[in-house]
Amino acid sequence: MASSFHRLVPRPLRRMARDTLLSLFRLSRHLDRPSPRAADAARRGINGIWRLVAPGDAPPPTYRRSYWPRKVSAADLAVPWSDRPVVSVIIPTFGQVRYTLHCLASIRANSPAAAIEVIVIDDAFPGPETRCLSAVRGIRLVRNEVNLGFLRTCAAASRIARGEFLLFLNNDTEVLPGWLDAMLETFATRPDAGLVGSKLINADGTLQEAGGIVWRDASAWNHGRGRDPAAAEFNYPRRVDYCSGASLMVRRQVFLDAGGFDERYAPAYYEDTDLAFRLRARGLETWYQPRSEVVHFEGQSHGRDIRQGGKAYQARNHAIFLDTWRAVLTRDHHPHGANVLRARDRAHGRIVALIIDHGVPEPDRDAGSQAIMGVITTLLSTQAVVKLWPINDRCHPRHARALEAMGVEILHGPDRLPPTAWVRANGPAFDLVVVSRPDVAEASLDLIRATCRAPVVYYGHDLHFRRAATQEAADAMRARERAIWRRSDLSLYLSAEEEAEVRRLEPTVNVRAVVPYGLPVPTARPADAAAREPWILFVAGFAHHPNAQGAIWFARTVLPLILDQVPAARMAIVGSHPTAEVLALASPQIAIFPNVTPDALRAWYHRARVAVVPLLTGAGVKLKSVEALWHGLPVVMTRVGAQGLPAVDAVAAVTDDAAAFSRAVCDLLTDDALWRSRSESQSDYAARKFSDSALRRSLLEALALVGVTPGEACLEDLAMA
Repeated sequence: MASSFHRLVPRPLRRMARDTLLSLFRLSRHLDRPSPRAADAARRGINGIWRLVAPGDAPPPTYRRSYWPRKVSAADLAVPWSDRPVVSVIIPTFGQVRYTLHCLASIRANSPAAAIEVIVIDDAFPGPETRCLSAVRGIRLVRNEVNLGFLRTCAAASRIARGEFLLFLNNDTEVLPGWLDAMLETFATRPDAGLVGSKLINADGTLQEAGGIVWRDASAWNHGRGRDPAAAEFNYPRRVDYCSGASLMVRRQVFLDAGGFDERYAPAYYEDTDLAFRLRARGLETWYQPRSEVVHFEGQSHGRDIRQGGKAYQARNHAIFLDTWRAVLTRDHHPHGANVLRARDRAHGRIVALIIDHGVPEPDRDAGSQAIMGVITTLLSTQAVVKLWPINDRCHPRHARALEAMGVEILHGPDRLPPTAWVRANGPAFDLVVVSRPDVAEASLDLIRATCRAPVVYYGHDLHFRRAATQEAADAMRARERAIWRRSDLSLYLSAEEEAEVRRLEPTVNVRAVVPYGLPVPTARPADAAAREPWILFVAGFAHHPNAQGAIWFARTVLPLILDQVPAARMAIVGSHPTAEVLALASPQIAIFPNVTPDALRAWYHRARVAVVPLLTGAGVKLKSVEALWHGLPVVMTRVGAQGLPAVDAVAAVTDDAAAFSRAVCDLLTDDALWRSRSESQSDYAARKFSDSALRRSLLEALALVGVTPGEACLEDLAMA
C-alpha cells in the first residue's frame, strides 16, 4: 500500500501530506486534558496515515499533556542513594511540598545508572508542611536555620556534597528517562564542558528552553520557547551562552574553584548566566544536552510578575550582569534578536557550514556516506557549526540520532520551515556550503547561489560519467558534471587521477583531490592465517549496479576456478540492499549476509581468509578496497577496484583476467607466509594513506583555497592531534 502511494503520488504532494500530518500531531496534543481517550484515538489514526505517507520514517513523538504534580506520599518514597556518589543532586526547597515530592518521585521512577545522592535543603520554611520530607527514604535532608535564598542555599549544599559532580535541580521539576546519565556523558565526550544543561519542557508539553541566548544588551532568550520539543533544531547538543539553573550540572571542584554562584546576584536570577560567562573565561563552555529532558513548572518559585516578589530581582540583576560583562557582550554577542542562527550556536569566530546531500549519511551502508561523514567530522574537529540538508528527506532515525549526537542539526522533522525556506532565511549566516553528488548539486545550486555569499564546494565522490552504461549516457553526464564544476568555487574528488581528468576537461576550474576515508590506527594486528576460515569476502552496497555486476562475474566466472583448486573455499557476500540477481547467487558455496551491523562486518574481516573487489565498471576510490587493506585482510582486486590507490599493486594482487584472479586468491588461501606478508604490507599502506589525520589535512588544505580556514586555536589543536 505504502509503495503504491509513493509510486502514484508526486513528491510535492507527499511532502504536503507529511506537513499536514505534522500539524495534526501538534494539534492532537491539545486534546489530552479535556479528553485523553479522544486524543489517543486521534493519534492512532494519524499514525496509520503516517505509515502510508512516510513508510520507514518514525512519526514525531507526542509529549503527554499530564505534567502536573500529583499527590505523592512521603512515607512511600525511597530515592536512589549511594555512600560513594558520582553526582550530588541538590534540590533547594521553600514550601511547595507537593512539587518537591513529585520531583523526588520522578527521580525514583527514572533512576540513573550513575551513583547519586539527593540533597534536599529546606530554606527555613516557617510552616509545618515541610516536616513530612523527613519520611522520605534515601535523601539527605538539611534545614537552614535562617532563610538564605536560592543562591546561598546552593552554595551551602555544594560544600557538603560528596559527588564529583553537582546537579542543581529545582524542586518544581519532573525528570524524564535518561536525564542525568546524558549530562554525564556530555562531560565524558566534550573535554571543554564546564556546565551542562537540560532541555526544559513546559507542563503543557511545549518547549520551555533549549539552551539560552544572551544578547549584546544582556537581555536573554530561552531558545525555542513554546515550540515543539521534538523539532530537530532542539535535538542536537551544542555550545550555548547559558542554560537555566533549573537543571544544571557542573564538576564540584570547578564550581568551588570558581567561587560558586556570585553573591551579588542573591537571592536569584542571572547567577547561572554569570557562572557560564566566568567558566568560559577559563576555557570551559556551557553545553545544552537535549537527551536530558526535564519538565519545569515555571513560576512556582518566584512567580511571573517582575514587579514584585522574588521575580523583581531579575531586573536588578540584569543591570549588574550588563555592567560586569559589557566588554564581552560588545565583542562577542549579537544585537537583540539579530542573526539567531549564529547566536543560538555560539558561532562567533566559528565556521557555519551547510552540507547538502541526498539523505542522512548511512556510513555502515555505503561508501558515499562514509566519505561525506569524513567532511562532517573534519569540520566538527575545527569547532565548526554544521547543518545537514537531506534533500530527498531520507532520514533513518538511527543514523539521524547518531549524527545529532555529534552536534549536527538536520533539516527534518516537525515544527520547522521547509528546507528551501529555511535556506532562504538563513543563507547569509553560512561561511561554507558543501554540495554532494551531481543530482543534489543540480537541485540546489540555483537556491544556494541566490541566497548565500559563502563559497560553494562540490563534493563529486567520483566521476559519474565513467559509471554510465552507454556512450550516450556518459556524454550527457559529462556535460552535466562540467556545468557543475563551472558553477562551483571548488570541486573535490577522491584521487589524483580524477583531479587530472577534471583539469583536462575544464582547465580553468578549481579542483583538488582529497583523502576520501579516515580510518583510526588499528589497536591490534589481525588474527594470523592459521586462525582463519577459507571464506572469500566481498563487501558492497548492492544498490550500486557495479557492485552487483562484480558479484555476479566473480561468482559465475572466477569462483568455479577457485573451487577446482580449493574445494573447501566459500564466498561470503556481505552488504546492504542486495538485488534479486545477487540473492539468486546463494548456493552451498555462496552465502549472502544482507544489511549487517558494523560489529558483524568487523567480525567478517577478522574471520575471512581473502577479500575480493571484482569490479568491472565504476569510478573513484572504493571503500571496500580501503577497508580490506586497513584490516590487513589480503585482497585481490580488478583494475577498477584499485582505482585511486597509487602503487597498490606492490602490496596486493591487481588483475582483470579471471584465471589470474583465481590463482591469486588460491595462493592466499593456501600460502600462510604470503598471507602474513601481504597482511602486514597492506595494513602499513592503509595507515600511511588513509588515516584520520591525512583526511583532515587534505580537506582543510583544499578548503583554504576558497578562504575557509578554522581559527588559530583549532589549527593548533589539529596539529597536536
